[in-house]
Amino acid sequence: MELREFWALLKRRWLVIVIPAIIVLVIGLATYKAPGPLYNAGVRFIVGQEPTESADLSDEQRLANWKTSEYIVTTLADWVRGGQFAELVSQELAAQGITVDPQQIVASTASDSTRSMMVLSMNYGDAAVLEQMMKAAGLVLVEANDQGLPQLGGETADLVQMDEPIVNQVPPGITTQLQLPLRLGLALAAGLGLALLVDYLDPTVRGRREVEAMGLPVVAEIPRK
Repeated sequence: MELREFWALLKRRWLVIVIPAIIVLVIGLATYKAPGPLYNAGVRFIVGQEPTESADLSDEQRLANWKTSEYIVTTLADWVRGGQFAELVSQELAAQGITVDPQQIVASTASDSTRSMMVLSMNYGDAAVLEQMMKAAGLVLVEANDQGLPQLGGETADLVQMDEPIVNQVPPGITTQLQLPLRLGLALAAGLGLALLVDYLDPTVRGRREVEAMGLPVVAEIPRK
């Protein structure tokens, strides 16, 4: 299809093209709800080592201690993203009169580990509740980490919380902001495809080229005006 013919099609079928976009726009505006606030807080933890008899440790023993620390941090970083940790945090919050479903805790928790340091972060829609969630999570992680480290035979690893949680509001994501424009773009593309289909199925002859394409001679052509 030549550009001139495509432009003529757009002028002829513009209503078919814009109707899907109008429908999407009306539904989107009617059902739009502004996203609620979202807050984030993160805390760093480091694995401590017992200082007793440290002068008598060989280089191999010191290296083994560092490797053990890295192993503990990596294991706990996986453990805090699971249901058992979330259940313990939920129970700790319940003791304070705060109800948060363990599944919400699982969905809002993220962690990462580097060497002997672990970063625990959480997202939640209430800043005050998030602060209590972080405190409860830190308490569980320090005092009940044996639940995630059965290899220690019931003993807890020596974790040190390096900082206090600071709650910050998270700005809306780019996906949220572009959701309606993306839907409008898809609706326009669907409308264009529909217009091409309608024009293809329309048997009306509108120009000299269409007549000649059918192998028929053009005897005369009447201008519009």
